[in-house]
Amino acid sequence: MEPRPRPLRDDGITVLRSAVPLEPWGSRTTTFDELAAAARTKKILRQLCRYRDARLVVHSLDTITRPLASMLLVRALSHGSSWIEDASGRRLKISLSELSTRLIRYLRDWTQHRDVLREVSKHLDELDRRRGERRLVTSAPPLYLRTDLWFGLQSGGSVSHVSGVLNEFARVWPVAPILFTTDSIPAARTDIERHIVPLGPRFWDFPEIKSVSSNAAFEAAALRLLGDRKIAFIYQRYSLNNYAGVRLARRYAVPLVLEYNGSEIWLNLHWGRPLRHEALSERVELLDLRVADVVVVVSDPMKNELVARGIDGEKVLVNPNGVDPDRYSPDIDGEGVRKRYDLADHLVVGFIGTFGPWHGAEVLTEAFAQLLRRYPEYRDCLRLLMIGDGPTLPEARRRLAAGDVLDAAVFTGRTSQEEGPAHLAACDILVSPHVPNADGTPFFGSPTKLFEYMAIGKAIVASDLDQIGEVLEHDRTGWLVRPGDAEALTEGLRTLIEDPERRSRLGRAARDEVVAKYTWNEHTRKIIEKLRSRCA
Repeated sequence: MEPRPRPLRDDGITVLRSAVPLEPWGSRTTTFDELAAAARTKKILRQLCRYRDARLVVHSLDTITRPLASMLLVRALSHGSSWIEDASGRRLKISLSELSTRLIRYLRDWTQHRDVLREVSKHLDELDRRRGERRLVTSAPPLYLRTDLWFGLQSGGSVSHVSGVLNEFARVWPVAPILFTTDSIPAARTDIERHIVPLGPRFWDFPEIKSVSSNAAFEAAALRLLGDRKIAFIYQRYSLNNYAGVRLARRYAVPLVLEYNGSEIWLNLHWGRPLRHEALSERVELLDLRVADVVVVVSDPMKNELVARGIDGEKVLVNPNGVDPDRYSPDIDGEGVRKRYDLADHLVVGFIGTFGPWHGAEVLTEAFAQLLRRYPEYRDCLRLLMIGDGPTLPEARRRLAAGDVLDAAVFTGRTSQEEGPAHLAACDILVSPHVPNADGTPFFGSPTKLFEYMAIGKAIVASDLDQIGEVLEHDRTGWLVRPGDAEALTEGLRTLIEDPERRSRLGRAARDEVVAKYTWNEHTRKIIEKLRSRCA
C-alpha cells in the first residue's frame, strides 16, 4: 500500500528576522534562528512547500544579513507566493528573477572579498606605523560612533548604554555630541545631531566582510558631513572589525575613547559562531585597544583581561553600567501593565532581558516551577512575568511546561525601551539570575537590568556573581543566591515572598544606593575626568 501524500496547509507562515511589530497574520510565526536551527538538524524537511504563503519580516530591506540564504529558506516553505517585508511596509517578492539577481551578487562578492581583506590589512599596517599628536578641544562637540551591525533593536542593555552615555554627554560637555550610527537609537535625546551611515548593498551575504567594509563607509560619511568642523574627541562603542574610530581620530588629531564590552572573538566563539577571519579580527581589536587614549570597561575582569593582553592598565577605566534614575523610579505606575496581563490580584516575580545565554532565564523558570510544586498554596496568588525575547526563551518555556506551571507565567515578548519602566513597576520581586561563563572564565558583565531594578525600588533576588555580588549587599540592597542554582533561587524567592517588610526595606536601600553611585551621569563624568587626565 502506498503512503498517503502529506496534505498541504492552506495558511501562511511568518518568519521573524528582527523585532518588528506585527499584525495577526497566518497561523504560525517563527523566528529565523529557529528556522535555521531546524534546517541544520533536518527537522525542516516536514515544512518544505507546506504553506500557501510565506513572508520574512525584517527591520529594513536594505540591511538583511545573509539575504540569499534567507530568501532561499523562506521560499522553500511555500508552495505559493513568498516575500520579504520590512518595518516601513516595503515588500520584495522572492521570485526566480530576484533569486537569480541575488545569486549573481553573491558570486561577485565572493570573488572580490579577498581584495577587501588585503586592502584592510594594508590600512592596519599603516595605522600601526603612524603616530600623531592629538588635542582635546573642549569648545567642540564629541563624535559618538555606534558601528554595530545590529538593526531594529528597541530595548536591551546596549540600547540603555548608548542612549545613557549619549544623553549625558549632551548634559555635561560644553557642546552637544554628534552621533554617527548604523541605526536609530531608542531613548536618545531628539535634539542631538545624528546621522545614519549608509552601508551600501555589498557583502551582506558575508557578515564579517561587511563589518570590515563598513569602516570606509564611516570615514566617508564623516568627511562628507563634518567637513572642516572641529571635534573634541571620538567615543566609539567597539564592534567587530571596526577601526573607524582610529582612522578618524588620526585624521582629526583628537583623542579616542574606546568603549570595550568584551572580545568579539570570545563572544562569537562562546555565544555565537567562530569567526572565519579570526586573525584579522584580533589585529583590529588590538589596534583599537593600543591606540585609544582611554579604554572604558564595565568590570575588573575585563581590565584584567586587557592587561594580560599587553594593554596599558593606566588608561583602562573600570566603569560599571548605570541608569537614568528619573526614567526608572519608584513613582512609575505599573498598574496598566498589571491590568493588561491580568495580574491585578497577584504577587508578581519579574525578569527583563534579551534572553541571552548568560542571563539565566531558564534557571529562573526552573526555580519558579520548583517553587509552585513545593508550595502549592502559591499557585493561585503568584505569577511570573518574563519581559523580552531571545535565544533561551524556548528553553525557559519548556522548563515551565515540564513543571506543569506554564499557566502561571506571562511572556510579554519584546517591549520597547520606553515601556520597560512600567513593566518593572508592575512587579513585586525582580530577578537577576545570571549564570557563570561556561568556559570557567570570570563573569565580566555589568548587567544594566540590575541598575534598572535598583532604581525602580523593588526587592531583588540576584546571583552572587562577580560584579553583581559587589554592587548588591546581601540582605541590605538585595538577596544574593548561588549562581546557576535553581534550588537556591527557589528558596531566595520564597524568603522575599513571605516577608513584605523585607521587600520594602531592600527596595528602598537599593534605590538609595543606585542614585548615589550608579547613574549614567556619574558614569559619563568618570569618562570625561579620565580623558582630561590622560590628555593633560
